[in-house]
Amino acid sequence: MLLPEALAALRPGADSLLVDCTFGRGGHSRALLERLGPSGRVLAMDRDPAAVAAARAMAAADPRLVAVQAPFASLEEAFRAAFGERGADGVLFDLGVSSPQLADPGRGFSFRHDGPLDMRMDPEGGDSAADWLGTASEGRLVEVLRRLGEEPRAKRIARAIVERRARNPIRRTRELADLVARVAGAGGGGAGRTPHPATATFRALRMEVNQELQQLERGLEQAARILSKGGRMVVISFHSLEDRMVKRFIRDHGRGPPVPRALPVEAARLPPPAFRSMGRAIRPGREEVERNPRARSACMRGGIRR
Repeated sequence: MLLPEALAALRPGADSLLVDCTFGRGGHSRALLERLGPSGRVLAMDRDPAAVAAARAMAAADPRLVAVQAPFASLEEAFRAAFGERGADGVLFDLGVSSPQLADPGRGFSFRHDGPLDMRMDPEGGDSAADWLGTASEGRLVEVLRRLGEEPRAKRIARAIVERRARNPIRRTRELADLVARVAGAGGGGAGRTPHPATATFRALRMEVNQELQQLERGLEQAARILSKGGRMVVISFHSLEDRMVKRFIRDHGRGPPVPRALPVEAARLPPPAFRSMGRAIRPGREEVERNPRARSACMRGGIRR
């Protein structure tokens, strides 16, 4: 999604050193490689073992690509291990869940398919969504559904989950989707229809299980550290919480460090601002949304390292 716009924002040159923080199935990395010369390099990162396997297969055919399994919070470590102290010319984040992950019932990301309620980006790490649902307090459930899902019926859904798990644990995606639908009311879920009533609940659980906001916060900070002067950071988000975090990060780092008004600090001695915004957010055009309805919620922002 927003591939031409992301490439235009990153402006890769023949010798650029770039980072694709969310390889997925390689659409962005492949397009970046097409714009690099023999000395250019792309570091492809992902938490998902299946995505990393695809990245390593691509890297075997093109030595300009370096593939590594790592979350955003390990961006700086992965980059330094691959390229030492050289600065990056561009860093790309494409947030959310990929189409292959949604299409695989065994991953548990989608309410459209019955499968194990997993939702982990890395199936080998941490608790699954089913495990988390089985132990979280009712208050914690309400908090996560409200904050991450922006779900107005959070109390009713949380109460229904607690009552249900007292009888039988919720282990399948269809079990959770049906429970939420009964509590929240029927919905559609197809393209152009009313969203399925479990949409917000599934999104909130996925973001909590994978600690997505915490990972993004750390990834943004580390991207700022590895970018060289004039390097570009581009973030494609699909959720208002993520977009606000990116917007605030670029804004705050464009102002420089805060200084208490009472302190007599000379402006010349202050560290300069770290970022300059690329401008207003960019959203997909009508044609892209028609080709891919998932693109309708995409939002791209960027910043340039000073």
